[in-house]
Order: sequence, then C-alpha cells, then structure tokens
Amino acid sequence: MKNLNLERIKKVFFIGIGGIGISALAKMMLANGIEVSGVNDEDSPKTLDSLREANAKIIMLKDFDKLPEADLYVYSDAWLYRGPEIIENAKKTEKPVLSYFEALGQFADKYKVIAISGTHGKTTTTAMIADMMVDAGMDPTCVVGSFVKKFGSNFRKGDSEYLVVEADEYNRHFLNFMPFITAITNIEADHLDCYKDLGDIQDAFSKLIVLTKKYLIYNSKDTNTNVLIGEQEGLKNIDYSKYLDKVPKLSVPGVHNRMNAAVALAVADVLNIKEEVAMKSISEFSGTWRRLEKKGETKDGTIIYDDYAHHPTEIKASLEGLRELYPKGTKKITVLFQPHLYSRTKALFEDFVKSFSEADQALLLPIYFAREAKDESISSEKLAMAIKETGQNVQAFTDFESAENFVKFLTLGSNDVFVTMGAGEAYKVADKIFKVA
Repeated sequence: MKNLNLERIKKVFFIGIGGIGISALAKMMLANGIEVSGVNDEDSPKTLDSLREANAKIIMLKDFDKLPEADLYVYSDAWLYRGPEIIENAKKTEKPVLSYFEALGQFADKYKVIAISGTHGKTTTTAMIADMMVDAGMDPTCVVGSFVKKFGSNFRKGDSEYLVVEADEYNRHFLNFMPFITAITNIEADHLDCYKDLGDIQDAFSKLIVLTKKYLIYNSKDTNTNVLIGEQEGLKNIDYSKYLDKVPKLSVPGVHNRMNAAVALAVADVLNIKEEVAMKSISEFSGTWRRLEKKGETKDGTIIYDDYAHHPTEIKASLEGLRELYPKGTKKITVLFQPHLYSRTKALFEDFVKSFSEADQALLLPIYFAREAKDESISSEKLAMAIKETGQNVQAFTDFESAENFVKFLTLGSNDVFVTMGAGEAYKVADKIFKVA
C-alpha cells in the first residue's frame, strides 16, 4: 500500500465510527489536530460521547444522506456488510479509502510500535503494558480494543516515541505494522471466516514475525507458536514463559492473566523498566472494560460481571477465573452467552459444547452475525441441544426479549453470580434488568 502524505490529511470521515477500535483511531487523529466526522448505525455513548466532547461530528445512519468531503475515508470491517454502499461512494471520490487497520498502520509509521498479537489475551496484555509504561514514566501513545481504567479511554496520547497497539490477526490486519516489538500471546484456530485453517493463521503470524524489527516475545510452551520461531537477522527472540515464575499476585483472576502478566514482564525487560516498577504496576492492574469486569451487586446480593469472551478457550478461561474467586459450593454461576459469528460457532462447535463446564447454568442468546450472512445450518438452539447432552443445565432463546423475561424471573440472591458473555450485545440484558451498586 502506498504511504499517505499525512501532512495533507486535514479532514477524516469514519464509516462505523462507534466501533471500539476505530473510535480510538478517531481520537488519535483529533489529538493530532485533524478534523473528524463519522457515521454510525446506533448511538454508542461509551465510544461516541468522548468523541463529541472532542468536537467530532457524529451522524446517525438514519439521518445520513450525503457523504461529506474529506481527505481520507476510514471504514470498519463490519461496514463492508452494514453499509457497503457508503464505502463504495467514498471510493468514487478518488480520495484514499482505508480500513481501520490500514489507516492505523499509516499513522503508526512514525513510532516505535509495540504490537500485542495473539488469538487470546491481546486487549488485557496491551492495557497491562500501557499501564506499566505510564507508571514507568515512558509516556506512550496507546490504542487498545477496550477502555483502560487507568486512563478511562481506548486511546492515550503520549509524547514519546512509543506506540502500544493491539494488533488483530483478523483478515491479516496486523500486517499493516512494522513493529519494534511484537508479542504473540498464543495461536489457535479462529476467524475461520477469513482463514482456511490453523496453518493459514500460522502463515499470517510468520509474516508478522518477518515484519518485526527488533524483538519477538513468544511462548515456547505454545506449540502452535513455537514451530514458527527461527533465527532472523536483527531479531531477538524472548520466551515469555520464563517470566511466569516472577509474576506477582494479581488483582485480576485466572491463569490466563498470569500469562498476560508474563508477557508484560518480558516487555519491561526489553524496555529496561525497573523490575520493582513493573511488578508494582502489574500487581495493581485492575482490568479493562468488558474483560471479566465486575459491574457490581444487586440489592439482593447477586454479583454481576460482563466479559468479552467469544472463543471456547476464552470462555473456559474466564469461567475458571471466576471459579478462583467463587469456588464451587460457594456461589452458583449463571452465564448468559451470545455466540459471535455463524462461522466461528460452526467451526468450533464441539469446543463450545465443552467450554461452559464451570457454569451452573448456561443461557444462550441468538448468534450475533456481525459481518456475515445468516447460516441456517447453525444456531444457538443446536448448540444448546449438544450442551444439554453433556448433562449441563442450558437453555437457548430465539430473541433478546425472551431471554430478558426468563432472567427477570430467575431466583437470584447472595449465592449467585450472573455473567454476560460474548463479543456482541449480551451485556445489554443485564444493563436492562439489574440495578447494581
């Protein structure tokens, strides 16, 4: 892709500006004095209110009638399905039209990029490293796929040479970066709507390794990653599994978060951050929005959580993390899960069936289709039937209203934990029903 002349970019229009990733890029451009506007299909206060406060002009899709003039058009991948005609109209302007990650890659070019990649743990690890670097006085710019509690946003403007970024493997997006440091948390089969198989995914990660300039941080115990590691001139390989024994007691539960912390300690070593500073920061890390986030308690004492887990491995890890906090026999865990994508649910069906074993009850919402056409061969009802055959208490719902009505009449009290889970909109059910403090 031809590099943009960023000095000529004065106005940018975002197609799907409310997305958690793309809204961070919009903030990055506002912080650099660029005029920002965009369209979104629904009002999303979490992402849009802060953009409005920074003088971005937001147009709701229902009010959208004409594409504004801009020097650059940036679109969310989801809008290849939600609003393809807007993207096509942007292309007719003969101005640059880039996906979110293509545009981020252009703006990242002036930084020493610390790219956090991997099938699981990207968001938490990116946030943990961002927090640590801030605590160490390194003043990084940060782009994260969630809201980081320390700076209350998915974006932080820094004045140093470093950019910490969550590098997504979907559609090979992370190949838009030439990182100074690449961290690979792990590699598993996922995103099989755009990859043929695990080997295809590994090929993409191999290409990312080739693009990496100085340091590669990986887990030698993860066989899907370890087979990709070789000698590359100018690149130093660092095995983060060797840092696991150093991980301090964390404020966030789960073995998976200990792995994330080990990655952060490896990055600290590379950046010469004092060990005591890194350890203190990591031990105090309190998580991010929608990553096993404790929302509060109801007046009846039910503890409410929300979690973004949408892959079987993530679901299992999150529920195991909750069981660390609430062992069996102390609390009953009810999980309301919305599968994300027909293709993922279909390809990983048997793994999904086994992923809810730590929950006492599983409730399934209809599949969130996002960027796909409907596939009648797979459904939450079929998944529920398969889970039920394992002897687990499970129920599927045909729509949100049915689920809401069911949850309203559940007898939940001080012995219960209720967790909404998924990359879609399951959290809206709890937000609507439960008043938490």
